Amino acid sequence: MNIDKDYILGLAEEILTIPSPSGYTKDIVARIAKEAERFDLVYETTKKGNLIITVPGGEERTVGLSVHVDTLGAMVRSVGSDGTLKFTSIGGPSWPTLDGEYCTIRTREGKDYTGTFLSTSPAVHVYKDANTKSRSPENMVVRIDEVVKDKADVEKLGIEVGNYIFFDPKTTITPSGYIKSRFLDDKINVASMFGLVKLLKDEKRKPKATLKLIISTYEEVGHGAAFIPELDELIAVDMGCIGDDLSCTEHDVSICAKDSSGPYDYDMVSAFASIAKREKLGHAVDIYPYYGSDVSAARSGGNDFKGALIGPGVHASHGMERTHYSAIENTVSLLFHYLT
Repeated sequence: MNIDKDYILGLAEEILTIPSPSGYTKDIVARIAKEAERFDLVYETTKKGNLIITVPGGEERTVGLSVHVDTLGAMVRSVGSDGTLKFTSIGGPSWPTLDGEYCTIRTREGKDYTGTFLSTSPAVHVYKDANTKSRSPENMVVRIDEVVKDKADVEKLGIEVGNYIFFDPKTTITPSGYIKSRFLDDKINVASMFGLVKLLKDEKRKPKATLKLIISTYEEVGHGAAFIPELDELIAVDMGCIGDDLSCTEHDVSICAKDSSGPYDYDMVSAFASIAKREKLGHAVDIYPYYGSDVSAARSGGNDFKGALIGPGVHASHGMERTHYSAIENTVSLLFHYLT
C-alpha cells in the first residue's frame, strides 16, 4: 500500500491558502470540484453550497465521509471614526493567538486590502494595560494598510459592514514532516480524503460500499452536514484533539468515542479501534469534551445513520495548529482498511 505523500501535502498546501470562512466557500468548493474531475468522479452541489462526490462501490450500501472546508474568520462589524475596523467573529477563533496577525479585507466588489488584528492597547510604551488587556473582539480592531484617517476614507475604499476578513494561514511544511497552519481543521482532511481516493485508484481497489464524499461548508457554525443524502453510515473525518486527559498525539489517528453531542456508534468505534490495532497504526481512542462534528449536525437534523468521528491529531486547535504527516498517513490507512 503506497500512500502518495507528495500528492497529499501538495494539495493541502494549496487549499490551506484559499480563504474560506463559513459563508464564503465558493472559491474552495470550485477548486475541490476540479479535483473530483481529475479522478472522473461525479459530483453535485447542494443549495447551501455543500459538495457531494460519489465514489462507486461494490455493495448496495452507502457510506458518507464528511470533511469541512469552511474555516474560522471575521466580518466587518463597523468602521471607526479613526479609520480602524471593529469586527465580529465567524466561528470560535482563539483570539489571544490572533493579536498581531495579518489579514485581508475583501469588499463586495472583490477588491482586497491587507491589515492587522491589534489590541486597542497595542503599544507597551503608551498603554499601561498593553500586556494585560483581554484579547477579544470587544478590545481589538483591524488596522488597514491604507492611508485612512477617518471613517469617510475607509468608505471611499469600498470597505463596509458585512465584508469578510480573512486570517493569514501562515502555512508551513517542515522537512521533519510537521504541517503547521491555521485551518488544518479541517482542510488537512480534504487532502487526506483525496489521498484516499488516489490510493484506491492506485491500488485498483473498489470500496465495499458506495462512498459519498461530503464537503461541508458551514461546520464551524454548527450546521455543515445537517442535511445529507440517504446513508447507512457517516464518518466525520476531522481533527483529533490533543491535551489534558487525552491520549492522542500529532502522530496518531484519533478515534472519538464521545464528544459534547454524545457517544458515537459503538460498533463503528470498536471496528476502527480493532483495525488500528491489527494494522499496528498509531492511534488513540479519546473523548472530546468541547467538540461537535458534521455527524453531530447530521444527527441533529434528524437523519438516520450510524456515525463515527476519526482524524489526525492536531495540536492547538483554533489557534496556530500543527500535525505531523504520520497522523495523516495513519488516518488514510485506517479509512482504507475500514472501507475495503
